[in-house]
Amino acid sequence: MAFQTQKPNLLVVYAPRVNNLLSFLTHCSTKPDTNTNNETDQDSTIEHNSNSKSNQGNAPSSSNSDEALGASLSPSNSSSSRGLVLDLGSTNSWDSGEIGSPVVKRFLGDDEERWYMWYHGNSGEKPGSDSVGLAISSNGIHWERGNGPVRTSNDVGLVMNCGKDWWAFDTLSIRPSEVAIMSSNKVRASSAVYWLYYTGYSSEKMNFLDYDSLEFNLENPERFQVGNLLSGENGLKRKINKSLPGLAISQDGRHWARIEGEHHSGALFDVGSDEDWDSLFIAAPQVVFHGNGDLRMYYHSFDVEKGEFGIGIARSRDGIKWVKLGKIMGGGIRGSFDEFGVKNACVARNKKDGKYLMAYEGVGADGSSSIGLAVSTGGLKGWRRFQDNTMLKAEVEAEDGWDNKGIGSPYLVQMDGDSDEWRLYYRGIGNGGRTGIGLAVSEGSDVRKFTRWTGFSV
Repeated sequence: MAFQTQKPNLLVVYAPRVNNLLSFLTHCSTKPDTNTNNETDQDSTIEHNSNSKSNQGNAPSSSNSDEALGASLSPSNSSSSRGLVLDLGSTNSWDSGEIGSPVVKRFLGDDEERWYMWYHGNSGEKPGSDSVGLAISSNGIHWERGNGPVRTSNDVGLVMNCGKDWWAFDTLSIRPSEVAIMSSNKVRASSAVYWLYYTGYSSEKMNFLDYDSLEFNLENPERFQVGNLLSGENGLKRKINKSLPGLAISQDGRHWARIEGEHHSGALFDVGSDEDWDSLFIAAPQVVFHGNGDLRMYYHSFDVEKGEFGIGIARSRDGIKWVKLGKIMGGGIRGSFDEFGVKNACVARNKKDGKYLMAYEGVGADGSSSIGLAVSTGGLKGWRRFQDNTMLKAEVEAEDGWDNKGIGSPYLVQMDGDSDEWRLYYRGIGNGGRTGIGLAVSEGSDVRKFTRWTGFSV
């Protein structure tokens, strides 16, 4: 089955032969800048369960919480770095200015395990333009990263830049939301293919006239660095850029080819009408496979009428054409940590009981961000909060803490084994808007409460 477009790139999704798909991956947006005219050294094979360790060609560096704290955090003060597993990149690296949006996958082999983390980052030279990068690990704690673009299928570092086509929806910034592994019966290829769902931001500004009614800064995408904030006549100058969901595929998780959706900009679908709850933007499209021919996408927007962030759901049979089903979750009760809404949802199906867990970022009335948890039997509706408490919140009492100003963008990973143990990766914000990626673990089988990772038990 092939889809064609009148725009410059040729789109082929379901190729009748594997050679056709590999040719498509080689000639369509395979390098990080996604130019179809670039040559590539791509090795199209993937080795999820390989027993050989990767030979990182792009200057990998270890990024554990003790070695990569940066100048603003003291390595000797362990409390300031509790839970931190990935800090900002080194000076002049692609991710030296800001990082976030962790998407973490664990692959088990006969003799070892491998972890992949896709995340967004930007440099100090281009603080308003995010790209997607890849780090790898053998345990999900200590990560190897690269300072620049990947060149081979063994490299780590920058893997995808913003779109270059003037008509595209993702020319300003891109942030990963989910990476799904599609088997051969999905794409008719000889091996699994990575499907990356991401948020694409354009320079198109969205109109929102009711700023004065908000007690927090509404912007899209969010920025945290104090030096990046622009002062307007009434203080902070807020920017709401239009964002839409996008899709790219890869044979190795490093070289990506965009798949154009039904929207004229190449996005999978558009924002709602002026009367709809998602009329401003679509962000953080996280996709869950419920069964054959049943995919669910959870995304967030800002409900203008209610003045709060909300999470909605869309459904698809093939992962490309989507039908919106509406808003499924909004703000919490008055005085709660998520009174002003919920966003950046990560939904996972519990392997033990089949129920769906949703970790989400809750926004308080003062704009503070914490992480909450909800549960649903079927994943479509009937989402129930675990009380009205956070499962993890900023360590505001830690004056020099790396995440003392706010936490969000959660990503859940359920560990294999007899115990119902979960890992929670998240973005933290510290002094001066400095960002990092942290890790918390569930307290045994109790998924209602997580504690920051402090080290392996002996």
